[in-house]
This record gives sequence, C-alpha cells and structure tokens, in this order.
Amino acid sequence: MRRTVDFPVPGQKNIRLLQWAIFILGGLYFINCFSPIRIHYDMLRYFAIKDCLEGNCPPGADRNDYLPFGYTALLLLMSKLGILKSYSIIFINCLYLLGGLFFVRKVFAYIRAPYFLFLLVLLNWTVIKFVTHPLSELQYLFFSLGGVYAFYRFTQTKNYLNLLIAFLLAGLAFVTRTVGVTLLVALFLSLVWEYRKQFFILLKKNKIVATLILFCIIGVLIFSKQLGLNHYSGVMSKQFSGGLEHAEVIKWHFSEWGEILTNTSKAKMISYLPASVGAWLYICIGILGVCAFVFICFIQKNKIPFVVKTYLFLYLLLMFNWPFQDPRFWVPVIPLIAAVISQTSFVRLAIARIFSSFYFWVYLILGIASLTYMTYTSLDKKVFSRTQAKGVYRNEYEIHFFGKPLSDTAMHIDPYLVEFLKKYDR
Repeated sequence: MRRTVDFPVPGQKNIRLLQWAIFILGGLYFINCFSPIRIHYDMLRYFAIKDCLEGNCPPGADRNDYLPFGYTALLLLMSKLGILKSYSIIFINCLYLLGGLFFVRKVFAYIRAPYFLFLLVLLNWTVIKFVTHPLSELQYLFFSLGGVYAFYRFTQTKNYLNLLIAFLLAGLAFVTRTVGVTLLVALFLSLVWEYRKQFFILLKKNKIVATLILFCIIGVLIFSKQLGLNHYSGVMSKQFSGGLEHAEVIKWHFSEWGEILTNTSKAKMISYLPASVGAWLYICIGILGVCAFVFICFIQKNKIPFVVKTYLFLYLLLMFNWPFQDPRFWVPVIPLIAAVISQTSFVRLAIARIFSSFYFWVYLILGIASLTYMTYTSLDKKVFSRTQAKGVYRNEYEIHFFGKPLSDTAMHIDPYLVEFLKKYDR
C-alpha cells in the first residue's frame, strides 16, 4: 500500500518553529499598520463616495459613482468616530484577516498541520499587499468566510441560529462586494442539498412554500437595480460589446492564478523575462494550477464541506467571466484555496516529495521577500513615495512628507491629493 502525507512535507517535525514563524509574521503585519496611507484608484472612489454622503464632494467626483456601500459604510463609521486614519484602516484589515483565518481553520479542523495553511496565506504577496490598502477585499473576506463557517456549524449542530447568522454574514458580504451573490447562492444550494429529501417533499405538498420561493426570485429580478446587479451586468455587457474577447478574459484570470501560485507579481517580474515568454509563462502556470485545483477540490475524494465546494465553484465561474484584470479579485478566497491545498495528501514518491518541498521553500522565500519589502517601504518615506502605485503619486507624497517634491521632474501637483494625505494619513 502506498503511503500518503499531508502537504507540504518540510517542517512537520518542527511545529514549535512554525508557531514562532507565525508569531513573527504577525509582528511584521502589525508593523505595517504604521504604513502611510496607500493611494489606489478604487480607494479614492470609496473615499469620494464617503465625502459626497457627508456633503463635501471632492472636485470632479462622480456623484453617481457606484460601488457596493458596505465598505463605504465602514469608512463613514470610522469618520464619525474620528479614527479614519491609515493605521486604523490597516489594523482593521489585519483583524479581518485574522478572523478569516480563524473561520477557515474551524471549517478545516481535520487538517493535521494548520500552520502551513497560515503560512500559505500570510506569505502570499497579494494578501500582503492588500492588507495595507483601504479597499474592500479584507472586509469581504471576513464576512464571506464567516458565513461559510456559520453554515458549516449549522450542518454540524442543526442550530437554526447558525443558519440565520450564515445568511446575515453572506448579506453583509454581498453589500461589501457584489461577488457575494455567489455565496448567497452557495448557501441556498447547500441548504437544499442538506435537506434535499425533505425539501422536495415539502415543495410537492406545500404549494405556499413553492410560491414564496418563486416570489423571492422574482423580487430579486425586480429589485436588481437597487441591489446593484444591473450595474455589474451592464459593466460586463459594455466591456464585451466594446470588442473584448472572452478568450482574452480567460487568459487574464489564468495569468492571475499564475501570479498567486508563483507568489510573484507579473507586473514586476515580466520585465526580467523574454517578452514572448513572460506573459504566456504565467498563463500556462495558471492553467496547470487551476486544473490541479479543480481535480483536488471537485473530483478527488476529500472531506471538503459541500458549501465550500459550491462557493468556490460559483466564485471561479463568475470571476472567469469578469472582464477586468487584477489579482486582488482572488484575495477573498485565497484562505480557502490554501486550505484545500493544505488538506490534500500526496503520494509519497520521491519526485512528488522533492517537487512539493522545492515549491514550498521557493514560495516561502518569495513571501518573506514580499513582506520584508512591504515593511521596508512602510517605514522609509522616500522609498514609499517612489514605489507606491509605481510612483504615480510621488510628488503629492513628497510634499506631504517633506514639504516639497524631491524630484526635479515634478510637473503637476494635485492639491486635492495633498489635502487628502494631510487629512487621512497618520
């Protein structure tokens, strides 16, 4: 009989060392709470919506701009409490991440080496990057994984309070990011699956229940505009009608998986690779990774809860049809992806053992480099000004930090951004 071992092999005899590693990583994440506020295009949109709701729209802001209001509500609350500063935003993101890891650990309680799960998540460059950004990814991660955990608890205890909490958290996830519709559908389908025999008997015997379900579906369609569904379906239609090919979209998202699995940013690494090879290398790695993940999660026999499989399937389906490119779209499900990998057993063949060990250590080293570099930029204002958002806001940052631009090429200064940094930076 062939023996199997949990992935990854290295370090399973050194649990105490892994615990210290997690503790040190937590300390580095905490240090990054003192990063200057990291300007991002979508972040400026969130803050502009918040300012408009407070009656002070920024110049040139789109009063009809649409983003789900869940994260804007958090910004409004923090503004009212007088704590809307960079350090508090990043600290809350860290709490969101910690909560999300707690939920995933509870759902995958059978994993014998959970510290590998934590390492895979905490050392992924996309998680490291977007924990320090005032964006909705971490809030959505917390609510969505909380909803998954609450539903899993319901399947174990049959306590309907857990079911109510699951749908409540899924609703909060939905108003944070519209992709949360995948979680709501996953919870409904999982509930039907959990009580499939009783459900179909109920529908046959009770026409009222069937009618109520039908009316709920009709209600969603009628109020789709208020729920934001029309906006996103309209965005998708506009993108594809503008000449964007679906094949191109699929290549984008395979490439994003390539970035996640190699733990490197394509934007930074592709310049070191031959032009004809770089882009396709990430796509090919992404294709192999997605195929392996689909096999592990949906085909191979495993203990992964049905609600997790359903949610991941719907999330993959929606995202591979989303006509925009950004690896941050996958941040909310990286803990689940890492958990699926961590619970997998691999055949104890020499080549499998060598490959898994090599991959893990390369991933680990690249993650440590990413976190170290992020911490370095958080603490060095000159480097931060040059590197944040590829230096697009360098002049505004340097005026904020040093009173004047340090670059001789400074041509344009945005007074709104200078005032923005003065108001929200720590």
